Amino acid sequence: MSLPYFFCALCAWGALWSLISAVFCIYDKIASKKLPRHRTPERVLFALSAVGGVAGMLFCMLLIRHKTKHKRFMIGLPLILLGHLLLIAGGWYLLYF
Repeated sequence: MSLPYFFCALCAWGALWSLISAVFCIYDKIASKKLPRHRTPERVLFALSAVGGVAGMLFCMLLIRHKTKHKRFMIGLPLILLGHLLLIAGGWYLLYF
């Protein structure tokens, strides 16, 4: 697999997990009001973000105002995003320089 294909695959991976993360975030928002016994655990939301869905989770959280009062999410998700960006930049640097 050549380098451009690798980065396309990486973008597809992030897009897929961002979509899945957004769906879980929306479901948890609905469950918080109507189905409190069927909430998504916070560790699942963080795990979805960590595997690649952080952009979708953060965007969806801010859009529907879900968990925006939780410091764990408002600090944790940007840190996960920063970590992902640093990993991508580090990989890019190692492969090209």
